[in-house]
Amino acid sequence: MKFLRNLFASIFGTLIAIGILFLLLILIGSAFGEIKKVEVKNNSVLTLNLKSVIKDYAPKSSNPLGDLFEMNNRKLGLNKILNAIENAGYDDKIKGISIATLDINAGIAQMQAIRNKLLAFKKSGKFIYAYADMYDQKSYYLSSVADSVFLNPRGSVDFKGLATEILYYKDFENKFGVKYEVIRHGKYKSAVEPYLTNKMSENNKEQITSFLKSIWNELVLDISKSRKISVLKLNNIADNLLGRNANLTKENKLVDGIVYGDEYEDKLKNAVKIPLKESLNSVSLTDYIASGKGRIRSSASDKIAIIYAQGEIIYGKGDEEHIGQDLIIDALRKARKSSNTKAIVLRVNSPGGSALASDLIWREIELTKKQIPVVVSMGNVAASGGYYISCNANKIIAEPTTITGSIGVFGMLPNISELSSKLGINAEQVKTNKSASYSIFEPISNDFRAVTKEGVEAVYTTFLNRVAKGRNLNIETVDSIAQGRVWTGAQAIKNGLVDKLGNLHDAVVEAAGLAGITDYGVRNYPSYHMDLQDKLSKLPFVKSKEKILIEEFGKENYKIYKNLKSISNTKGIQARLPFIITIN
Repeated sequence: MKFLRNLFASIFGTLIAIGILFLLLILIGSAFGEIKKVEVKNNSVLTLNLKSVIKDYAPKSSNPLGDLFEMNNRKLGLNKILNAIENAGYDDKIKGISIATLDINAGIAQMQAIRNKLLAFKKSGKFIYAYADMYDQKSYYLSSVADSVFLNPRGSVDFKGLATEILYYKDFENKFGVKYEVIRHGKYKSAVEPYLTNKMSENNKEQITSFLKSIWNELVLDISKSRKISVLKLNNIADNLLGRNANLTKENKLVDGIVYGDEYEDKLKNAVKIPLKESLNSVSLTDYIASGKGRIRSSASDKIAIIYAQGEIIYGKGDEEHIGQDLIIDALRKARKSSNTKAIVLRVNSPGGSALASDLIWREIELTKKQIPVVVSMGNVAASGGYYISCNANKIIAEPTTITGSIGVFGMLPNISELSSKLGINAEQVKTNKSASYSIFEPISNDFRAVTKEGVEAVYTTFLNRVAKGRNLNIETVDSIAQGRVWTGAQAIKNGLVDKLGNLHDAVVEAAGLAGITDYGVRNYPSYHMDLQDKLSKLPFVKSKEKILIEEFGKENYKIYKNLKSISNTKGIQARLPFIITIN
């Protein structure tokens, strides 16, 4: 009986394996099959839906199975989005743009860059319309650039001002005996504050309030110009939630019309000047990019290299999600060794991370500057280690809403000595020398704390000197604006941490000016080589680990999980943004 049971189990298992293999072969055949060619028809409307994750740089996998196994994870590159909008302005087949997006998976600086590009598109004389069943704050900010903004009769505009929330864990640590030992420099360096106290410090509250107001002022000013509503009135709308239903949005001029989706489509047909009975030709942003419109082509031999440094800074190779010194140093060397490369733009979008990796990248920029100019363009965030790798560029250009600064460092070690004591676990150490050491099962010793503190102070002093030299400031001035404090780009230009306000294009123009060239193209770095075997080892068949966790935990809980995982994986002294920021 047991033999038969095992036999049937083996047969059944074999059939399942054959079925999976057959399905895999079909999918692989599809991946290698003919790719559907995107055709942009005459009298088309370009539809902007920005639900996909937007990264500054999102190159496609060179592996033909990349899309199949979600290696590209449905990401959109900001550079391609901006190029597509610019190309649409010159494309005779595109008559206008329709903004039709609720969720925008982009940071505020990225969103502002897209909005500014749409403003430039309007100079072509083509129309921009916007429609949504409801607008959240991000989607409304972007959509407010449109000539006409429309809303579903049952919709609303969630216009309420900016807010952020930080969780504090001190009571949790005391209750369960699991805590972090922290050594830091910088009164504003509050990345570790949630592990030291159960309430926000006045210094932290001061800096958060300051940069939130700075960002809000930028957003409100942009909306005010486009919608011709005073800043005072917009703040009153936010204070009293005067966008909470469709009628109020119309009364307060947040929108131009209250219509259903089919009525909005008729308005697009009228704008394109086709009969209502005809079908509207529309092309999605992703399809438009796929048609080749995500590039600005140039035959110029001279090149400006754009090196994208995006994500947390780690010691090691790095990848599309992380800045590793190996990847960035290799890109810097390749760019400067190319005879066609006349200048480099380092696009930084990072909250920081490993101080050692940051310093190694800083050093390579020093070597690069001796041969060709280096200009930094700051994205959503270029703080702490992100500022460290920026500070010695020939010029630094930031978006007004960029979060930068945070010149400070910290060290953090997990400790479960209280928990292990409660559980009756006793750890005994044997060693050959008396040098200070650390065990998570024992309270931190004064000697080890002193040694770690010395290391933190040494990194902070080096950081100050790097900034002082790079920005041509004295140490005292840098220290006064450092202390781990966060600034927006608009604030940083006033204290000398950045040179100009502008976007990536402005940085490229600046780099070309420093190089003394006027006719040039751009070349993007680094190239990411995605290993299929490595990817498959992390994926349960074709669904990504990230997607499964989001489905199980929900988006908000998944963010908490990612934050805790990131903190638990930190090694060495950190030059990292004071806290994990989610602005709502």
